[in-house]
Order: sequence, then C-alpha cells, then structure tokens
Amino acid sequence: MATGRKFNFSAGPATLPESVLAELREAVWSVDGTGIGLLEHSHRAEWFMRVAADTEAAVRAAFGAGEDWSVTFMQGGASLHFNLLPLNFLPLDAVADYPDTDVWSAKAIREGRALHEAGLCGRVAVPFDGQTSDYDHAPAQTELRCSPQAAYFHYCSNNTVRGTRFATAPRVDAPLFCDVSSEALSRPIDLARHSLIYATAQKNLGAAGLVLVLARRELLARARRDLPSMLSYAAFEKAQSMPNTPHTTGIWLLGRMVRWVLTEGGVAEMERRAAHRAGLLYAEIDRSGGFYHGLSRPDCRSHMNVSFRLPSAELDSHFAREAAAQGMVTLEGHREVGGIRASIYNAFPLAGVQALASFMREFAKSNG
Repeated sequence: MATGRKFNFSAGPATLPESVLAELREAVWSVDGTGIGLLEHSHRAEWFMRVAADTEAAVRAAFGAGEDWSVTFMQGGASLHFNLLPLNFLPLDAVADYPDTDVWSAKAIREGRALHEAGLCGRVAVPFDGQTSDYDHAPAQTELRCSPQAAYFHYCSNNTVRGTRFATAPRVDAPLFCDVSSEALSRPIDLARHSLIYATAQKNLGAAGLVLVLARRELLARARRDLPSMLSYAAFEKAQSMPNTPHTTGIWLLGRMVRWVLTEGGVAEMERRAAHRAGLLYAEIDRSGGFYHGLSRPDCRSHMNVSFRLPSAELDSHFAREAAAQGMVTLEGHREVGGIRASIYNAFPLAGVQALASFMREFAKSNG
C-alpha cells in the first residue's frame, strides 16, 4: 500500500489501481501532452473523439462484443436505468420479469411499478421473491416462476448488500437484461445469452456518474421511438453517446480501467484473483465457529462483496472502529442491513484482504 493510502473497502465509489490513479493525477494538469487538463477538454475536440473511439474498442475487446452490439456511454447511475429500461422496452400491454434478489433489484421493481401506475409502461412481475429468505441467495432455475411471453427478464448478477450472486445466468425465453454494475469484468459474461447489459462505473469501471450500456442492435431497433432523446437508448446510439455533453472524464477513466484489466491478464485473471481474495475472507467466516455469520448462502457467495455479522451490533461497530484504526476503512454494512461488508473489486489489493483476514482472526480470538 502506498504511503498515506488506506485500504478502502467501500462498495462504491471504490478502489482504483494505483497506476491508473498516477496517470489520472498527471492528466488533470495536462493530458497526453495537449497542454489542456482532462477536465477541460471539449467533447467535440479531435483528442476526445479519439479517446471515445479507443475506449469503445477496449470495451469490445474485454467483453467480447462484436459489431452486432452497440456500446454506449450514458449517465445517471444504474438507478436512472431502472426507469429507462421499462420506458424503452416494456410496452403498455406487456409484462417484464424482475426477480427480487436484494436492495437494488427491489428498487428496480419499485421504479418499474411506479412507471406502470403512471401509465407509462407495462407491468412488472416478480418471478422470485428473495424477501422470504432475507435475500440470502440468488434463485436457482427451479425457483423462477417466469411470465409467458415476457417482454424481457431483468436481473442483477451480483448483489452488493448481502453479498450474493447468480452462479450462472438464468435460462429464460425472454430477452435477458442484466445489471452487472458490481462485477463488470470480474468474471466472464455470456453475451450470447443476453440482449442488454449495463454497469454503473464506480465499482470496477472507474468514476461515479458514468454508465456503460451494451445492447444488441436488433433490440435497439425495436425500442420505443417517441421518447425524449435523453431518455432513449436508440437516440444515444444514433448520437454516438453524445446527444448532450457526455461524462468525458468518466469515459477517459473507463478506457484506462479496461486497459488495466486487459494488461493484467484479462477477465479470466480478474476472476481468478477475485476468487482468491474472497476465499481468504470466507475462510475466516467459516472457521470462526459462528462468531462471524455470513449473510449469503455458501452456494451463492459473491466474490465482490463479503457481508457478515458479529454476535451483536455493538461488536459490529467495535470491529469497524478497530479495523479503521489499523487502516482498513468503510467496512460498515449497508445502512438498511448493518453488519460488516468488505467490498473487494478488481483493483482491490491482495495485501488489504490479507490484512483484513488476519484482523478477523485476531479479533475473534480477543472478543469471541
């Protein structure tokens, strides 16, 4: 860990690679020898147009997206897209399936239902209700009760709050939409089974405020056409992500993050590292004799977010304070759930996970 930096276990905005941070620091003053800082460049400048094209090329290489896929840089965070997806793809007389697997999928359901009640889109159905098991797992295929002829099936592949994930993508007849915000480029995603994926950037892809959207062009051809341009996926594709001033810094940083992944060995290497990092923490949970209680079932454990509780809320707070005193910060669980949450995205250093695992072992000995 570099001098003065702490191990930041935040769920997002999250840890960035130190090499990318160093490049960003220089770019803010003068990027690529232009004499103009990154934050100051026009989105219509020749320099930025090259950046956007290079970033798109890197994204296609990392995700394995061919020309039948559109790559779009949008804004608003994933939460805006909880609204845009039904507005664009859910006709008034249709239904879309949304399994409820944790806080963010539940929010997507609420947003879709609010739009339906306002008469702006079709109906949202819930083929799996994770509330009944306190969201401790992602559904197996046999647990899904899908709607016949659904307009699409939307799911969140990794759930950051309680730390669960789908082991594999659901097999459904409807077009498959996926929020991959918290695990983009941390494991392969089978694009052949999907029609649209999207990810807010502040986990594995860079800076808050940017959303990466990959969509099949044939899907966009069927999208609603009477929406205002800022609400239309087709309009963003037609304008090459620039119906307004885009998140220029976020696009530049996304390019650097994707190239960092490719340079480090690609998605397969990120998956290997993620499994190793998460395994160190789950091993401490499992060997603690119940002192640490994981919030997810072992068969659905996330590799990005390790969530657990101690025997009392007081011990949770004590754990977080003591860890912070040793340079391990933002370990408090999500405000709706409590407990402890260690978010360990692609750029999180192994040394930080090793330090936390050691701390967990000693804390259990002292307080168990």
